[in-house]
Amino acid sequence: KDGNKVTTVVATPGQGPDRPLEVSYTDTKVIGNGSFGVVYQAKLCDTNEMVAIKKVLQDKRFKNRELQIMRRLEHCNIVKLKYFFYSSGDKVAFNHPTTDTCYGGNTVVFKPFLELITNDDKDEVYLNLVLEYIPETVYKVARHYSKSKQTIPISFIKLYMYQLMRSLAYIHSLGICHRDIKPQNLLLHPESGVLKLCDFGSAKHLVKGEPNVSYICSRYYRAPELIFGAIDYTTKIDVWSAGCVLAELLLGQPIFPGDSGVDQLVEIIKVLGTPTREQIREMNPNYTEFKFPQIKSHPWQKVFRARTPPEAIDLVSRLLEYTPSSRISPLQACAHNFFDELREPNTRLPNGRALPPLFNFTDQELSIQPSLNSILIPQKGGGEPQDVDAAGGSGNGGGAAGGAPADAPDGPSADLAGQSPHSDMA
Repeated sequence: KDGNKVTTVVATPGQGPDRPLEVSYTDTKVIGNGSFGVVYQAKLCDTNEMVAIKKVLQDKRFKNRELQIMRRLEHCNIVKLKYFFYSSGDKVAFNHPTTDTCYGGNTVVFKPFLELITNDDKDEVYLNLVLEYIPETVYKVARHYSKSKQTIPISFIKLYMYQLMRSLAYIHSLGICHRDIKPQNLLLHPESGVLKLCDFGSAKHLVKGEPNVSYICSRYYRAPELIFGAIDYTTKIDVWSAGCVLAELLLGQPIFPGDSGVDQLVEIIKVLGTPTREQIREMNPNYTEFKFPQIKSHPWQKVFRARTPPEAIDLVSRLLEYTPSSRISPLQACAHNFFDELREPNTRLPNGRALPPLFNFTDQELSIQPSLNSILIPQKGGGEPQDVDAAGGSGNGGGAAGGAPADAPDGPSADLAGQSPHSDMA
């Protein structure tokens, strides 16, 4: 198809009342495909704003869970659903790759879902999610540093992990579990430092007593209760995954690699030691096999480099607990002293810009665990809490996340290059 042609569709806004309107876009190109469908990059004609359009086959018998969840979400650290519309299967070129690559550079094992989608399916209906486009991911930035034999500066790790934890606190307060937290699903604006959680294709509203599939979440980031086959897990599986992301950014490589559940469990046991019967019962009460060699836990201080801040190691240890209920909540993680530097009034990005919005908490966020609010909201010099405005504006400045400024450098490394592995924010 001619990417320069203008396509006009009748779309519904992602938030607010269902008032269909005409939306035109151009400069369309494929940026990812896989078992879920195809992702395009395009430009909205009325605003010149870049968007990502995720096109998935819609089963007419069911509502699309991803759409239902995305329409509920409105948060500065979650990718925004701008519009959605439906289309027919008119000669869309779906590939049959051996791996899936999606928005954010995600690669996962191919599932034979695309066999259902052919160019002949004229009667098929496709759901198109029009999302804000954000150019980079934590995965790409981490890979850039890894190739340079460096680790990400600790200041960036603080910035990225804080925003991830804040996004998790928000969705968990709504009962929503993401179920696929990993660096590839953390979109990043390199200039402003804004992080946004994306890809809610695996997300689900968890209801106590209602069974869930255990074969979700990408390898390396799967909580042990999933490996043990639990079907009554909680949002704490996202907390484990976030702990794996933090550990990976500190180490420069995945902490629990493995091509199978058994391999991953072995790697977990090497660090946490053999789980006790009680811990296994907490992870999955129906798991009755206890054939594990007795291995002692490895001290966290020896897992990481000698120069790793002790607060970072402490936070990892509180996220990566066998017992799901023992893992701290995302909001408790935000209040952890590892992030204290972000709350200091003079902290800036290494490029000299102000931090992105970190403390523009809504009333709903402040109602999650009110006892933490005195820590979460930084105090100004005069002892007054920092401004919290209803429009989602910042108490501490920051740039927009939807697209790079005109003078934004190219590539994930452009704004980060030249930072030493242990440089801190100014």
